[in-house]
Amino acid sequence: MAQAPKALGYFREDSGRPRKPLDEADLPDSLADQSRAFLEFCRREGFQVAATFLDTASDKGERPGFSQLVDYLKRNHDPSCVVVVASVDRLGRNAMQAARGLFQLDSLGAKLVTLDGTVDPASTLLKHWVKGEKPSNVGERVREAMRKKAIRGEVLGRPPYGYRVGPKHRLEPIPEEAAVVRYIFRLYTREALGIRLIARRLNEENYRTRRDGNWSMITIRDILLNRAYLGTYTRFGVRVPGSHPALISPDDFRRVQDRMASRRTGGGERHVRQFLLSGLAHCGYCGNRMIGVSRRQTWARRGDAGPGEAEYRYYQCLSRTNQSMCDYHTWRAAVLEEEIRQQAAAALEQAVAVPRLTEPGGAAVSDEAERLRTRLRQLDRQLDQHMQAAANNELSLQQLRELNVAIMNQQMEAEEAIRKLEGRRQLVESLEGQRTSRASLLAGLTSGWDGLEFAARQALIREVVEHVTVLDEGALIRLRP
Repeated sequence: MAQAPKALGYFREDSGRPRKPLDEADLPDSLADQSRAFLEFCRREGFQVAATFLDTASDKGERPGFSQLVDYLKRNHDPSCVVVVASVDRLGRNAMQAARGLFQLDSLGAKLVTLDGTVDPASTLLKHWVKGEKPSNVGERVREAMRKKAIRGEVLGRPPYGYRVGPKHRLEPIPEEAAVVRYIFRLYTREALGIRLIARRLNEENYRTRRDGNWSMITIRDILLNRAYLGTYTRFGVRVPGSHPALISPDDFRRVQDRMASRRTGGGERHVRQFLLSGLAHCGYCGNRMIGVSRRQTWARRGDAGPGEAEYRYYQCLSRTNQSMCDYHTWRAAVLEEEIRQQAAAALEQAVAVPRLTEPGGAAVSDEAERLRTRLRQLDRQLDQHMQAAANNELSLQQLRELNVAIMNQQMEAEEAIRKLEGRRQLVESLEGQRTSRASLLAGLTSGWDGLEFAARQALIREVVEHVTVLDEGALIRLRP
């Protein structure tokens, strides 16, 4: 039986312009939608999924996913394999980057298939090159489009606990979760339980969060404050009452807000104590964070000595504090912090003692890399000239493809040479930089520690330590790479 042809999927999330393909077709937009459309295409056309690559909006215009796709094609040359994208403009954040991507794939012998049915991607790209389409005021247009959806009550983002997104993009209740939401409000209003005790009750009764986790004080608080349970959808400054079925009556919701407001304003002055390992220390038994706790104790002394007073500071498992789960795995703050400081200093001493390594580098490497970057800019100008010439009917599409494929071959060679040069340079700088940095950190943890303020001590520890696992019999640290 013949093996099915293979397909590579490339998906790109675009925050640089309105998410609409060049030919204005109604195509998948989000990464998840693009992935689903790709899988449906493979199922319908009989392709075997070989690999998928994606670039997110957070990549800020860079295309690490596309670079991985190119590397895959270089390593796995298969004439029957196709690259599938939603539309040709998904190859880049602008026309130049898309053109570069298209002809780069062409130079590697990869066949491009677009889900919008484009017969000749180069011709489509050229058509919009002629129009001179440039991204402008994109963020504002995207926000306005999302605001219009919010006005219609259409869900944007993840629905709150108790709801799912219905077929008309409106919130609709999930019966099992809705019952839990009503239970939470009833415990708070009718049984007068506090947030901590509600979390404990739910965990003891084996209720689970949507992610199959334990309930926490933060999760309970967020539910009690969420106006979505009144049937009001709020997003982008837009409030739409009655957009979906309510789970809680206005009277119950108001009682909850009144009680929470009274608890926020009814307490006395709070003294916030800082803890060196906040966010770093984790319980070695349940994996949750260890939080710093301060307790002030007073007692009556004998005779006329007056009252006694002392403050106790320690770390305690958050699961016990927040969810009434796990056990009281506690450590005195001063003891645990000193233990971590000593472990971090000992690890840095070993790192600094490693023999110095030498690698080739220097000004010659930087000069050669800059020469190659200049060459890349020249190739981009040539690509632009060829596109303009084709737009003016001075080049045929075939000539355009041949010329730009040759340019892309030169470009990939130059980029590969730059990567090797940069790798050598970065190795030299990294080795020396690590040694200098570690020596400085070691001095701070040893001879300079007593003279540091709290903020400087905490910053120093965080520079060295990535994670602390706290056990009853000791603590383990994981250094930052």
